[in-house]
Amino acid sequence: MKTLLLGLAASTALATPGFAQMLDLEKDELTFGFIKLTDMAPLAVAYEQGYFLDEGLFVTLEAQANWKVLLDGVIGGQLDGAHMLAGQPLAATIGFGTEAHIITPFSMDLNGNGITVSNEIWEQMKPNIPADAEGKPIHPISAEALAPVVEKYKDDGKPFNMGMVFPVSTHNYELRYWLAAGGLHPGYYSQDNITGQIGADVLLSVTPPPQMPATLEAGTIYGYSVGEPWNQQAVVKGIGVPVITDYELWKNNPEKVFGITAEFAEEYPNTTLAVTKALIRAAQWLDENDNANRMEAVEMLSRPEYVGADAEVIAASMTGTFEYEKGDTREVPDFNVFFRYNATYPFYSDAVWYLTQMRRWGQIAEPKSDSWYDEVAKSVYKPEIYLEAARMLVDEGLANEADFPWDSDGYKAPTPAEDIIDGIAYDGRAPNAYLDSLPIGLKGAQTVVGTDVKG
Repeated sequence: MKTLLLGLAASTALATPGFAQMLDLEKDELTFGFIKLTDMAPLAVAYEQGYFLDEGLFVTLEAQANWKVLLDGVIGGQLDGAHMLAGQPLAATIGFGTEAHIITPFSMDLNGNGITVSNEIWEQMKPNIPADAEGKPIHPISAEALAPVVEKYKDDGKPFNMGMVFPVSTHNYELRYWLAAGGLHPGYYSQDNITGQIGADVLLSVTPPPQMPATLEAGTIYGYSVGEPWNQQAVVKGIGVPVITDYELWKNNPEKVFGITAEFAEEYPNTTLAVTKALIRAAQWLDENDNANRMEAVEMLSRPEYVGADAEVIAASMTGTFEYEKGDTREVPDFNVFFRYNATYPFYSDAVWYLTQMRRWGQIAEPKSDSWYDEVAKSVYKPEIYLEAARMLVDEGLANEADFPWDSDGYKAPTPAEDIIDGIAYDGRAPNAYLDSLPIGLKGAQTVVGTDVKG
């Protein structure tokens, strides 16, 4: 009865000018997966605000145990789509790990991650960090401050372990980027050794996001890279200190995507458009009126069926501030971005960056041409679907023409050096030149053979 009433409410809304016009849907009952992270918000909002129903879609949202289970669910058809790590569709499409052609018509957000260390490691880092006139650490904090700590552990014969959420996660690549920018080697992958720890100064391993604080508290890892609310949870619990956000690491960097199989998009094109429309509306709602709806979103996400963390923990980062050390709360209005800055447009240049990081650390074992990066990006990221959905919303009076990059070729302007922690600019049109500019990591024809880099 509840479903019937909701359907009738949606039909009534559709008869009103300014509401979505119904597409001829090939499939209207859908199940989407997500991981319990703040940046699954567009899915929760699209459900709770009735945007899926406005499109005639009856959606079930299901939390997944970890990223592998989620990916397998989409590939196997148990899930119609999911909140995904941006690296997952790319890795699957090129056959790293699981092989399947997955696409994305919608990028879910910018920023939203952090790197946290235990209280013990923080105390050892602090003498290496410059302070301001009030005695507070000057941000951004470089991994150079961690390097002497890692060196001491190495001298004492102790491995220095840190956690990330999945081998092709932004969190893995961001943690690696931060470490390498500070002169610490995060290790290589090879075709024979997929631990990612070949030649590593810091040993990185997988821990599911909600388990990060407990794993840190247990002393199994000394730090981690994760999305919210699991950095702020460490502060609230008094067990760790976030040392840097990914906004400081790379200003307005891409984060999650909404992933579906290429077969789903081909078989259900109108359904794909309808889902994309609903998600765009959700992203708009999250950012509109200078984030005026964020506290309402926090209340939604705090429910056990979504993120299930305390509202105060989610609000700590989602409402324009971020708490580093206990009592050191700073303004970070763009920590979570869901719509502004074309956050939802699936840019090819974002895809290329992920591919460069796979190549940099040996997940892509052999050198590739610039054209290869472009071709893979275009096979996975689908701005044409996104723009068709956006055009429909504009025509329906539900979005503004000026909010979408209609004339984009899919590539952002190069990210300037001052917006990235290591001061090295990024241009998605020149991936090999970018790789060559990075001091640590594979470049040119180099490959990992055994424990050595050849070439």
